[in-house]
Parts: sequence; structure tokens; C-alpha cells
Amino acid sequence: MPDAANMMTAEGLQELHGELTVLEGDGRREIAERIKTAREWGDLKENSEYHDAKNEQAHLETKIARLRERIAAAVIVEERSSTAGGLVGFGSCVHVRDQNGVEQTWRIVSSHDAAPAEGKLSAESPVAVALLGRAPGDKASVALPKGTRELTILSVD
Repeated sequence: MPDAANMMTAEGLQELHGELTVLEGDGRREIAERIKTAREWGDLKENSEYHDAKNEQAHLETKIARLRERIAAAVIVEERSSTAGGLVGFGSCVHVRDQNGVEQTWRIVSSHDAAPAEGKLSAESPVAVALLGRAPGDKASVALPKGTRELTILSVD
């Protein structure tokens, strides 16, 4: 299995490209305008607006560099509605029951696409790591900050 930190769907990669385009276009233009305006206000040594804009420019360039790194390292993994052999894998929809009888359903996704409240669990999360490679009927024990959680896999789609 590829490095979970770099796994993403084609849609996730497309979103990163879109975000990069906005930052490199509108983001850079807006900061350049702020710097230009602040320069017109005079002495740069004591011009806090200029220094703030330059700091924001540095943060923007760092964010752009990180996005480019993520895009370059991306490993596209197709989400599958049914994984080979019924095992939990990237893109799987997993229905589980914990030791208290509480049932939950999660889709295993990239960390970029994760949204636990929407049932999208990062493949790097402790719960997903414990479930990966298991089949319906298997049990998984997950050490969490609030204690150990015992999960039984009910189904994998």
C-alpha cells in the first residue's frame, strides 16, 4: 500500500490544483497590491502595513511551496465501491459496531479529504489503521486518548 500521507483521489488532486491556481493568481496579485500601496506611504523602516504585507507574502509563498510538494508527491488511488476480497482498504465504506453496541459507518479517505463528522476517516487515523486489511467479522482494537475501543467489522463495501 502506498504511503497514506500521499494517497488521494483524482478529485482531491484536482482540488489541490485549483487551490494552487487561486493562490498563485489572485493571492499573489492581492499581496502585490498591498505591498505597492504600503510603499507609497513612505519610510519602509517604520511602515507596519508594509512589513505585514511582506510577512503575509512569505506565508503565501510557503503555502504555495507546500501545495506544490503535495501535488508532486501525490499517489492517485481510485476509490472502489467494493474492495478485493472484501477487505478494508482505501476508499472502502466500513460499517462497524463497538463494544457498547454503537454502530458507525466510515469511508476510508486521504487525510486531505477526511471529514469525520461526514463519515470520512483519514487512512492515517488510528481507527483506519486498525481496520485496514481486515474483513467482515474481524475485530480490531484501537487505543484512543479516551481508552481502548473494540470494533467489530460488520460489512465492507
